Order: sequence, then structure tokens, then C-alpha cells
Amino acid sequence: MTEDPTHQRSGVRCRAGRNAVMARRITLCRPQAAAVEVATADPCVEELESPTPGHLGTDGVMLQGFHWESHKTHPWYNVIRHKVPEIQGAGFTHIWLPPPSQSVSPEGYMPGQLYNLSSAYGNEQQLVELNEALKAAGIAPLADIVINHRCADSQDEHGRWNNYHDDHDHEGHSIDWGQWAITCDDHEFGGQGNKDTGDDFWGAPDLDHTNSHLREALVHWLQHLRDNVGFTGWRFDFARGYGAKYITQYVEGSGTQNDLNVGEVWTDLHWDGTTLGKNQDDARQRICNWIDGTQRRSTAFDFVTKGVLQEAVKHCEYWRLADSKNKAPGLIGWWPQRAVTFVDNHDTGSTQRHWPFPSDRVSQGYAYILTHPGMPCVAFDHFFDWGSKLRGEISALMQARRDAGIIAKSKLQILCAEGDMYVAKVTGSKGSLVLKLGPRYDMGPLLPKPEEGWTKAAVGKDYCVWIQQEGEAEAAAAAEQ
Repeated sequence: MTEDPTHQRSGVRCRAGRNAVMARRITLCRPQAAAVEVATADPCVEELESPTPGHLGTDGVMLQGFHWESHKTHPWYNVIRHKVPEIQGAGFTHIWLPPPSQSVSPEGYMPGQLYNLSSAYGNEQQLVELNEALKAAGIAPLADIVINHRCADSQDEHGRWNNYHDDHDHEGHSIDWGQWAITCDDHEFGGQGNKDTGDDFWGAPDLDHTNSHLREALVHWLQHLRDNVGFTGWRFDFARGYGAKYITQYVEGSGTQNDLNVGEVWTDLHWDGTTLGKNQDDARQRICNWIDGTQRRSTAFDFVTKGVLQEAVKHCEYWRLADSKNKAPGLIGWWPQRAVTFVDNHDTGSTQRHWPFPSDRVSQGYAYILTHPGMPCVAFDHFFDWGSKLRGEISALMQARRDAGIIAKSKLQILCAEGDMYVAKVTGSKGSLVLKLGPRYDMGPLLPKPEEGWTKAAVGKDYCVWIQQEGEAEAAAAAEQ
């Protein structure tokens, strides 16, 4: 009998199903007590000039190719394949696709049979055809890799779900694991492995990444996804759940070290009661430490920039957008080459809305990340589902970024960061952009002058972007003479 890819087998069990996927994250975005001080190495600002292995693909713009409800539109892979011309035309260089494997939860974040690529999003052939179409259009597909935990297929004699099967033919190590593959901290699942090397995920058995046989099996699976399915890089889900050092083997072993890999390192921010603290250095240092732990084989999502930016626009506190050294307050202020910025994703926004950007300020969020250093990631909902006005604004901002040649490590100069106005200049390889955020109308001497070659490139509610392309300032000056 052919298995319906949208139906999950009743024999596969994890502790809490779909709701467990987000339980690990929700508290991180709510106001907390002041963060505990941690001993760290020197801030990553010291490492900005260090050599970067590979290009890492961070000089483009990524699209998240799904939202929380995408699995309900089957097959989702075909939906995206039909949109490839639009995605290419908008200028996206990378796309982050949903978890590819069979999963207890239809969203894909409770995986079981890793080599079974028939999921609620479609089947393996549809996924291969999608990746082929994307790469033919010059768009690099990233797979959402969920390897912190894995749901078992059967119970042991004590009724604990800890026996894994391997029901699909494949090259490389088998994945018919047992209790040895589960961390010993997971008592409910009878884990017999070593202690967990990261944060616990209570919804499913945490995998013991200290086990070399398990790691090699995961590398073989990643190689299959690259060589036979067509992925070029990885988005590591819940990367806080296991030691960062293991990312090095997963990236190098699968041959993606010169391409984009990005970790979900959802970091606690510092709160003074219910008010976001001014100094978020501890939070961004933790992300830097994780990146260093991977031997710089991965970038990381810039949760600090998201948290600070949405508080700034929500409360008209644009002073937040400069730190004590007049640098950007998020990871992009310290290590922009390793920062993937975003406004919302399937967890923070979409229909879950666990930590959403203010809905009426989303365009300001994109005005910031699409003009600033780092690699921006655009939410699928915002580009395709929120209407033509927002899509047009995002498209105009992406065009301005390309026209000025802005890349991840472009120079940022913050000209003003006050209560009701933020102004910054970003210099690219083909020109410069000036961004103004906030309700203040009078920019005074900071207003870009047409006679100096500045023209408006994008405008929306409480933001404006000007561009000065290379040579325009000199041409304007010559015309004055």
C-alpha cells in the first residue's frame, strides 16, 4: 500500500507533538529578569578582520520559503516551484525550505525516518524538481535540518519510545538506532548515551552528538540531501540544543563549508523588568561564541537585531539603534559577515506570533535590514501574502540594495539615533544609501541633497531611503561648476 505522505504513522511517538516544538522558545522572547553574566572571550568586534573561510553566500538576500501553515497546501513544493520566476525576478539569491523528512508533526520539526522524504510538503521527486528549478534560476536552496532530536518508531519493554527503524534504502550508516543514541539526561525515553551538550528539548528524545557513529550517520544523510536531493546548505534548527563544535563536522563532512549555513541560536535578551535593556552585549556575545564554536563554519540568525529593532519602532525609541560605540546594537554591529537578519519567521510571526514584529511597522523593519550590513532574510508571508503594497516596498528596498552594491560587511555610519529619528549611511561597492527612520520630518543638515547626486529610492510610513550611485556626487559637483 502506498503511504499517504500527509499521514504520519501511528507507531511513531514523541512526548508532546506539535506544541512541544515551540515550548523551548517562547520564554526567550518575553521580558525576563536580567540575564546572568557569563564568562566570555574577547568580544567578536576584535575578530572582524579575521580571515573568512569560503564566501558563505552572505552577500545576497534570502527568502524563507514557507510559513507555519504551508504544510496544509499540498504539495507545497510545487507551489514554490511555480513561484521560482517571481522569486528570481525579485532578486533573491537563497531560499530556506522546510524540514524535508517524515515527521510526527506536519510542520516537520518532529522528524522520524530521516531518509523518508515524503512529508506534508510533498514527495522526494517534487523536492528534487524544486531544487533543480531553483538552482537553474541561480537560487541556492537550504534545508531546515532538525537533528537535535528524533522521534522513535517503537517502544522498549518498559513502554518507552526509544527504538529507531531504518525503512528506506540508502548508502552510508544505518539509522536504526537504540537507547545508546539518546542522551542520558532524557530519563523518560531511557537514554543511555552521554549527557546532553546543549539545552534540553523536552518534546522528543535528544540525540547524543558525542557519539561518533551517530555523527557519521548524520553526515551521510546530509551528503544524500546535497548530492541526490540538490540542497546547497543548511539551516540548523534549535542549534542551542547540542554543542556548536559538532556543526563543524556536519558542514565539512557534507561539503557545504563554502556555502551558506545558518544556525537558529535564539538568545535571551536583557530586560529591565518589562523594558528591554539598553545594553545587549551579553546576548550578542553568546551568538558570537556559538559561531566561534563552529570554527566559523556557520552564520547565525541575528535575534538581537530583531529584538532591539522591534522595540525601537514600537515605542518610538530610535536611540536604541546605536550602541555605546555608535555601532549597530545587534550582531551586525560586531560581526556582520556572520549575521542573518530578519523581521519575522514561522515561529516569531506567521500564525504562531510568538514574538511578532509590530504589524503596522513591518515595512520599517525591512527598510532597516535591507539597507544595512548582514544578510537579510524575508518572510514568505510578508512578500507573498500581505498584499501588493508591502511586496512593492520590499522589492524597492531590495533593488536599492543591489543598485548600491550593499553586502554583508558594507560600511555602516550612524549619523543620528535619537528618540524620534534614526539616520544612517551605508556604503556599498556601487554607491551609498541613506536610511531615515522615525516620525520626525525635519532632518536638518542630514537631509540628502539632490545637488550632491542623492535621489529617493524607496519611501513608506516613517521611513525613506536615498541612493547616491558611484560617480553621481562627482557628476553633480561638475555640473555646478
